[in-house]
Amino acid sequence: MKHRAPWSSVLFVFAVAAVARAQANPPAPTPASPATIASIVDGQIDRIEKLVVEAAEAMPEEKYGFSPERLAIHGADYEGVRTFGQQVRHIAASNYALWWALTGEDVPQNVKGGNGPDSLRTKAEILKFLKDSYALGHRAAATLTPENAAEVPPKGRGPRLNSATFGVAHAYDHYGQMVEYLRMNGIVPPASRGKTN
Repeated sequence: MKHRAPWSSVLFVFAVAAVARAQANPPAPTPASPATIASIVDGQIDRIEKLVVEAAEAMPEEKYGFSPERLAIHGADYEGVRTFGQQVRHIAASNYALWWALTGEDVPQNVKGGNGPDSLRTKAEILKFLKDSYALGHRAAATLTPENAAEVPPKGRGPRLNSATFGVAHAYDHYGQMVEYLRMNGIVPPASRGKTN
């Protein structure tokens, strides 16, 4: 009497053959959308926004008034430097100052000044101000085209591309200061967690 292979064995052989065929002839990757000036700048804004917002969220509210001036480190000169909360407000206020002209939106009157509105006292208020400034940045990036990147917008101070990217560069400078403030308070910055500290 002939011995027949069970159906499960036959199906297994067909499945292995199908997998081998698929691996030998993988489907062509879906082409990504070509990069544009707008998408490149928007990606830069995404990256710094994530770093700054996560650092701002990591600092406890009671430490938003911290500045290294209080540490009285011998030989250091921290007199009059911004508090942590003022660093966050400064980044947001600068974002508004740099990006509003690209969108044509009006800057709220209370945003003017290097540290933004003094009325923002709580961590939640300051975080909202920061996140709103990055929403403006994404709208500003979306306006960039090869045709208008070098033009100065009405009420602008320089070329559109310069204003858009300087907002990113400026925030990195202050993000570095936020990192130091976090570490002075025993907090590992979120971007450094899980890495060699």
